[in-house]
Amino acid sequence: MASLSISSSSTIINSRASPPGQASFSSPSCISLPMLPPKPLRSTAYCRKIARRNVPTRATEVEAPVTAEAETTELPEIVKTAQEAWEKVEDKYAIGSLAFAALLALWGSTGLISAIDRLPLFPGVFELVGIGYTGWFVYKNMIFKPDREVLFQKVKDTYRDILGSSS
Repeated sequence: MASLSISSSSTIINSRASPPGQASFSSPSCISLPMLPPKPLRSTAYCRKIARRNVPTRATEVEAPVTAEAETTELPEIVKTAQEAWEKVEDKYAIGSLAFAALLALWGSTGLISAIDRLPLFPGVFELVGIGYTGWFVYKNMIFKPDREVLFQKVKDTYRDILGSSS
């Protein structure tokens, strides 16, 4: 039975290196492994980062109290608008439920579309239908100026119906 031993210098020594049928009293064969590179030294920035961890300390001087003005930050306009719109809503539970239902419907529809996309024939057919409909839409609504103006008016009317008559 062959035995292997590993010495401290990363060398594997096989005590039975001779083929079967020859005497096993021959000298053992050695296989050297490459040495691992030395561990990289950590930079002083890493050590400073460790030193800055949140460790409870005692204050040595009296610090000035933080004012409310220093803590406030300016919010983007869209966030302010969203907050104002949310404050105007009377039935927040219904709006939250509708938002959850919309996210659930979006998740379900992406699953359905990915399942249809895996079928071998349907993706090509749907791509052809999409290209055909796009061509028809451009021909019907975008090529000639009067048709383009009618389309833009429909879009403006729909926008006005959704957001109200303020615009």
